[in-house]
Amino acid sequence: MILAHFYDPNTNTLTYIVHKKNSNKALIIDPVWDFDPPSGRLYTDSAQQVFQYLEKHNLDPVACFETHAHADHLSGSQVLKKKFPKLEVAISKRITLVQDVFTKVFNIKDKSALNGTRFDRLLDDFEVVDFGGIHVKLIPTPGHTPACSSYLIEDMLFTGDALFMPDSGTGRCDFPAGSARDLYNSIVNHIYTLPDSTRIFVGHDYQPGGRQLAFESSVGEQKANNIHLSANKTEQEFIAMREARDATLNAPKLLLPSIQVNILAGHLPEPEDNGVSYLKLPLRVED
Repeated sequence: MILAHFYDPNTNTLTYIVHKKNSNKALIIDPVWDFDPPSGRLYTDSAQQVFQYLEKHNLDPVACFETHAHADHLSGSQVLKKKFPKLEVAISKRITLVQDVFTKVFNIKDKSALNGTRFDRLLDDFEVVDFGGIHVKLIPTPGHTPACSSYLIEDMLFTGDALFMPDSGTGRCDFPAGSARDLYNSIVNHIYTLPDSTRIFVGHDYQPGGRQLAFESSVGEQKANNIHLSANKTEQEFIAMREARDATLNAPKLLLPSIQVNILAGHLPEPEDNGVSYLKLPLRVED
């Protein structure tokens, strides 16, 4: 299996392409749609890197897997789908739990924001799917959000925001319906039970201490060295650490724009009568 990675320094996001050596079918994981909030400009620099790789290697992308509804970048899935109309956008069927929370936050009236139908495929926990001869197993890893999933392809596990590089620890759990307890169980029972040799590919790398970009570790390395959840840390210790740390964190800069788009599989809100789409900004007035 061949793996290519693409890094967006603006959001510290990793996008991956997976394909076989003797096949032109490819899978894409967590693509980015570039967004400049002050101007409202959406642009496709990140997607163009993906397009260039696909063209260079004569690849036909058949599926795009989202590990969750991201809160720090807009999904580029629909940018990809515009160029490759047969591409299927897949996510855990638990996305409806996230949609239920945020349609209330944003007062969204679009019923498809409640039932997951904007996505092409809704996947069950532990379901194995075949796209273009590449078998993908969904490993449920809720905690960061209730719909977070990791994807196992041969010996490669793509963990999204559940698990970062060992020196960065784990994803935060303070978003609506997030749970440090759930994340502990996801990692300990669904990731750390995989063979130690299983390769882990993370969804973000924040390069602590200014180190070089890193995105690959292993189950064994994580169990031994993860600064938030090594194999010898108890559930109570992890929950206390995670909740205390989350209480000090600011909201992601792109939280409100990202969620509105990502719960709709990367679609923008429907244009208004002037042909322009708008994002909402809920206001919180304090005395």
